[in-house]
Amino acid sequence: MKTQFHFITKLSLQIILVALMGATALAGTGKPNIIYIMTDDLGYGDLGCYGQQRIKTPKIDQLAEQGMRFSQFYAGSTVCAPSRCVLMTG
Repeated sequence: MKTQFHFITKLSLQIILVALMGATALAGTGKPNIIYIMTDDLGYGDLGCYGQQRIKTPKIDQLAEQGMRFSQFYAGSTVCAPSRCVLMTG
């Protein structure tokens, strides 16, 4: 009888411990902040974060420093309106 009690107690403690570990792991995860900037007639080298020296873009450069930069992007079309439609409809 004592061994069954000890087994149930140990099993209960392990289940509680695993549940608490899972709860703390989930508490730290949140939705990421995503800012998608779509511009027309902007070339790869037109921003300071991609090497432009003459045109100053301090706020976009700050966003690029703190976040993620992409170096390849493929547009759905060469003009603005169809590209926006592709973005919105998939």
